[in-house]
Amino acid sequence: MSSNPAADAVQGITETDIANYLAATPGFFERHAALLATVQLQHPHGARAVSLQERQAEMLRDKIKGLELRIIDMIRNGQDNVAIADRLHRWTLAVMRAAGTPAELPEVLLRELRHQFMIPQASLRLWGVAAAFEKAEYAAAVSADVKSFASSLSQPYCGVNSGFEAARWLGLSESGGTATSLALIPLHQPGVQDDKPFGLLVLGSPDPTRYTAEMGTDFLTRVGEIASAGLAGLLASA
Repeated sequence: MSSNPAADAVQGITETDIANYLAATPGFFERHAALLATVQLQHPHGARAVSLQERQAEMLRDKIKGLELRIIDMIRNGQDNVAIADRLHRWTLAVMRAAGTPAELPEVLLRELRHQFMIPQASLRLWGVAAAFEKAEYAAAVSADVKSFASSLSQPYCGVNSGFEAARWLGLSESGGTATSLALIPLHQPGVQDDKPFGLLVLGSPDPTRYTAEMGTDFLTRVGEIASAGLAGLLASA
């Protein structure tokens, strides 16, 4: 049996016990204020010791710096979103102005899409168009696989070009490269419930990171809705 019961009792106290005691006894440091001035902690970026107050100030500075970085990111994202909204607005206006000349609409839609959003490659195919537009390039025949793929898309496809037939509709980019990443956007008649697509809008880039499976598709969905509203006027059913 130990001859020093007090020492045994102290040895039985764990760091958790101390932490719990201090958390449950907020008046401890009020009664022992001088203790705070003598507490020394290891500096996080060196071997020297600093006071508790210095360590707390360092932690506060780190927290403020982290918040400042988050605010900067939020401002940058907000500015990017405003720029995208402005481009979308200008493109929508161009589509609306061209709606009065249906035969020219697809060319204007693609040209302005490439210009406003700096897209290297863009093309589209429509099926079921009116007889007056059947000879146009955008009305060229597509396979049943393309139509089936378009029908399977609940949202735009973004990712690597794994040999899609639709990628062959794209020419070379201005830099001479072929599309390694794609965005494939199905076109649906506005206001028609559970309808099958009447076309497919294809955006391509030689940059393999331009369109990825991880990127959001909300913006591309809006582009598809606007394009669908304009191009639906070219259909025989219209």
